[in-house]
Amino acid sequence: MPAPADQVRFAFEPLYSLYSGSAVAIEAIGHPAGGWVPDLLEAGGQARLADTELDFAARAAFAAPPPMPGVSLHFNLTASTAGVPAERFIPLLQALERTGRRPADVVLEVTAPLAVPEPDRLLQGLNRLRDLGFRLAFDRLGAAGLPINLLAEAPIEMVKLDRATLRRLPSNATAVALVEALVQFATQTDLRLVATGIENDAELQVAQRAGIRLVQGNLFATGAPARVTPDRGDQPGTTAVSPAAGLRIPEFLRQAKTLPDDATCDDVHAILSAEHAPKAIVGLDRQARPQWTIDRMRFLLAVTGRYGHALYAGKPAAKLAGPPRLVDIGTGTRELLETIADGGAENSGDDLVVIDASGRYQGVVRPNEVMRRMAAVKVEAAVALNPLTRLPGSDAIAHAVSRRAGAGRPFVVAWLDIDHFKRLNDTAGFAAGDDLIRALGRALTDHAKRLRDATVGHVGGDDFLIVCGVEDITTLADAVLGHDWSVDGHPVTLSLASLVWTGTAASSYRESARLLAPLKKQAKDIVGTSWINSWPGAGRAQVLRGDDRSRALASHR
Repeated sequence: MPAPADQVRFAFEPLYSLYSGSAVAIEAIGHPAGGWVPDLLEAGGQARLADTELDFAARAAFAAPPPMPGVSLHFNLTASTAGVPAERFIPLLQALERTGRRPADVVLEVTAPLAVPEPDRLLQGLNRLRDLGFRLAFDRLGAAGLPINLLAEAPIEMVKLDRATLRRLPSNATAVALVEALVQFATQTDLRLVATGIENDAELQVAQRAGIRLVQGNLFATGAPARVTPDRGDQPGTTAVSPAAGLRIPEFLRQAKTLPDDATCDDVHAILSAEHAPKAIVGLDRQARPQWTIDRMRFLLAVTGRYGHALYAGKPAAKLAGPPRLVDIGTGTRELLETIADGGAENSGDDLVVIDASGRYQGVVRPNEVMRRMAAVKVEAAVALNPLTRLPGSDAIAHAVSRRAGAGRPFVVAWLDIDHFKRLNDTAGFAAGDDLIRALGRALTDHAKRLRDATVGHVGGDDFLIVCGVEDITTLADAVLGHDWSVDGHPVTLSLASLVWTGTAASSYRESARLLAPLKKQAKDIVGTSWINSWPGAGRAQVLRGDDRSRALASHR
């Protein structure tokens, strides 16, 4: 009877970047002659499960396309296999060596069932695999029973979101909150979040608007690059955290044509004079470290000019090459933009050559794609600003709440508005009301700038939201509430409701808004400028500002 692995053929499904439009990885997908891969694994017996899975991976390595720099190869493993001793992985390591791949070129996706009786054993196994050089990911997050401590502690670089979660967006509020939290978590921890099982353009749009940058699914079987060209930030609205923050080099990676660093000008000319020639060529030494780059236009101008062929025929290509503009794959967005700017006008469009920590070539980044994406981010941010005050809206507040909640330290979310604003508009006119809102927005912004970390948003009408540290809310409240506001001689009073999150409760923008609504109503019932403060689950509120009669009234509510 043949071994289960003998019955499996492999297809390779790409993972695409929504920024570069190119594949950043391929995943080995087993297709048996009959039945399902899990059935074959079960037929192999529980005792041989790890050996069978690793045999699948080794066979997939031989079936995979030739290695491409910057494009990782993904294999699936169950949690029990990921936890076995390191020596069980020797056949896979040998297969990778024979096919020209390093463990660092491979991502092992640990998948269901993740909930093993001994999570510590799995964590130890993951650390062993990292020490062997493999890169790691969790697959099917949301459906695979992943203990939350493993998500926080495991040495992973990628999390793949289960397709069922994505399909509940944007109508399911719980799913929206989950994805918001995951996008924020991925940004803060440098993880890469993948939307899987994308079947149609509507699902792709949901993933884009949720801030997910890597996608996978049947939609990309053909014509994928055209479907995942970098978005330009013109989609109306968002369902989760904006993708403006935390842009990373791997999401922009493309592959350039490479040659050995001892190639001749004739070798280069044969490539660059073809009809569909690449823009540039990168010369690599025996250790795949970039040594030079050649720009197509500059090269052809040199060799096709007078005496060009006589001067350069058979000569080392390095004579017409320049030093590569190197950038580490872990470089942040700010440093990447500085590198692009440092190239000057002459070289501003030249590809940046990306290397890993060992100096090995990983791919290239096209400056125009980075700049286009950054411009889209700026446009996205500008569209989100309130046109009256130029303050950000609810997305910025949601992001600030998520960021502070992730840090686990106490913070405050506060809601401020103008009392009887409609009456003011009816009395003094809309223009005077707009002037008051602008003045209040400027005051909030000016005072917030003096604090260590405060976010002010204008969420519509006369409503402002504030997120700041517990130690800062009193300073900000005293400065704004203590000012004598008026419109055309009519005195104006304000109402402030604040909620203190202790850092131990599960806080979110949506929950903050729900808890602040009754507090603001209570504040507006107090005569004059008022401030009411509370905590989640406290069941009571403090009246921090308001007259004595109003305090007594509030205490009985």
